[in-house]
Amino acid sequence: MTARPRFDIAAFNRAFARGWLGLGFAFLYVPIVALVVYSFNDSPVANVWRGFTLKWYVALASDRELLAGLALSLKVALATASASLVLGILAAFALTRYRRFFGRTLFAGMVAAPLVMPEVIIGLSLLLMLVSLQRATEAWFGVGFPERGMMTIWLGHLLLGMAYATVVVRARLQTLNPQLEEAAMDLGARPWQVFWLVTLPMIGQALVSAFLLTFTLSLDDVVLSAFLSGPGATTMPLVIFSRARLGLNPSVNAVATIIIALVAIGVVAASFVLARNERRHAQDMAAANRRQES
Repeated sequence: MTARPRFDIAAFNRAFARGWLGLGFAFLYVPIVALVVYSFNDSPVANVWRGFTLKWYVALASDRELLAGLALSLKVALATASASLVLGILAAFALTRYRRFFGRTLFAGMVAAPLVMPEVIIGLSLLLMLVSLQRATEAWFGVGFPERGMMTIWLGHLLLGMAYATVVVRARLQTLNPQLEEAAMDLGARPWQVFWLVTLPMIGQALVSAFLLTFTLSLDDVVLSAFLSGPGATTMPLVIFSRARLGLNPSVNAVATIIIALVAIGVVAASFVLARNERRHAQDMAAANRRQES
């Protein structure tokens, strides 16, 4: 009588986990790969393959509306990411380093509110506030300010981006060893020197992550931009959304492919820099430990 083979539960668990992981990655990245492939499609129908061509990239060069929207989106995203990072650092330091101050609970709640509030509500409330402010300035000074356009879009994106940046930077600050900053001050460093020379290098990864996150959120935002945009200030997502109702052509796939390539290059470059800094930091720590032991 032959023995029945034993069921290897560990091998089954590994295969099952790898299968689910593969399905998850396929769900995330197959649509992106399909978009890139169909950007080289010769057919004017976006999902019917008829051959390889670069004509949609050539046509993109003459699509002024889409290029203007892309330029505006990049400007707003860069300004939003930079300002969100600065305000996020300040807010994170206030909540982490100062445990008690008047209004701390209210401040923490207001910083986190955009994370849980629907963007429709944020956009509508900002629109009502800006319209009221514009009417008030027009009545007082004869000139309405601010007019809906790039600045109002930036203000809305900044409100949302600052909340995300604060969460990312604050999470990193809470894991830092405060004795490192105290040691630097004991050695004669001033508070601003401790901030620039000790604290910022240690939270560099969080700063890069917060910048990339807020840049991406601003670049592809539709809801806030729809409420806060004005004549002559239409971001790329709004242009694509308006064209989607009439049927997209592969030129949209072409501009999406260019953005994917730029973002991929930026992420790879940032990962390379962060990994190099981590290796350098580990080497410095190992050298310091060797000097202490000797």
